[in-house]
Amino acid sequence: MQNNSQFSTLNSQLLYIHIPFCDSKCNYCAFNSYTNINHLKKKYFDAVKKQFLHEIDTNTEFETVFIGGGTPSTMSVDFYEKLFKLISPNIKNAKEITIECNPNTSYEWLKEIKNLGINRISFGVQTFNEEKLKFLNRNHSPTQAVKAIENAKKAGFENINLDLIYSTALDTKKLLTKDLNTAFSLPVTHISAYSLTIEENTKWENDFSKRKYDEELEIWFIEKIKEKFSQYEISNFGKPCLHNLGYWMGKEYFGIGSGAVGFKKWRMENGEWKIERYYTQNSVYEYLKHPTKYKYEYLSDEDIKKEKVFLGLRSIVGFDESILNKEEQKRVEILISENKLFKKENKIYSYDFLLADAITSYILS
Repeated sequence: MQNNSQFSTLNSQLLYIHIPFCDSKCNYCAFNSYTNINHLKKKYFDAVKKQFLHEIDTNTEFETVFIGGGTPSTMSVDFYEKLFKLISPNIKNAKEITIECNPNTSYEWLKEIKNLGINRISFGVQTFNEEKLKFLNRNHSPTQAVKAIENAKKAGFENINLDLIYSTALDTKKLLTKDLNTAFSLPVTHISAYSLTIEENTKWENDFSKRKYDEELEIWFIEKIKEKFSQYEISNFGKPCLHNLGYWMGKEYFGIGSGAVGFKKWRMENGEWKIERYYTQNSVYEYLKHPTKYKYEYLSDEDIKKEKVFLGLRSIVGFDESILNKEEQKRVEILISENKLFKKENKIYSYDFLLADAITSYILS
């Protein structure tokens, strides 16, 4: 590997690899994913390789790797064999390597992926209700989802996540209870639960009838999950995902692939820190032509402070009180007196992650 990167560092950090290919597009999905470009899969590895070798040197060690999408399980085992041969010098001491999968993935694929060194798997189940799966335009069945998770355990995975989605128009306590009972019966170590959001550039854009606005039901659902899995972030429960914790702690990360995002910081000659996010080309066609072409977003000290407070309050990460000015610290003391926040060893934590938006706004107002 060449050491010619503007981003290269000797530090341990995180690696995210984006796979933009999908078998079908969910009605609510705003991720960078496509169903009609399978003919580009072979060329995609070449672009990923070019970007990786340009940006990452042999001294860079990754604590965690996350392969997301899109749908990473649409790619052949051969793709991942080549990918892991490429990144192997940088992941010798990686603690966690995650891949996202569709719940219609075969046992054979799961077994071969496990043998490459992947030790955490995440299934986009969303629900075990057949009507709700069709409503969301998911292309698997409840039976396939159960079987895939059981097969992952059989293949040797000890760290298994499943995603659930709630606040859809179809949701009732009865439906969600059945979803949770099925999830709790499976060998999963983690549940990610996402409230449906109606986003731009999706099939459901501006169609708010697809979402149920019932705060009492949402809180009830979260509390039911917490009976079985401890909550460590607003949407995440169970054995913590080290990769996501790294994001919330403000660690640096490389983003590889079309539509990926990276986060870098370095000290300038005058001693000041420069911090930026960089974005690869969303268009897969453009990414194939220019895999090392980026858009940049430079972050100010205030931007970083806001992110540290917000991400800290929506998770077990918390934030250092020292980043606040005197007025902001006074507001924190008020919230502590009202039992909304607590302080431990000069770090501030929230009792209720769902209040992160409102509390951040109040502290930094």
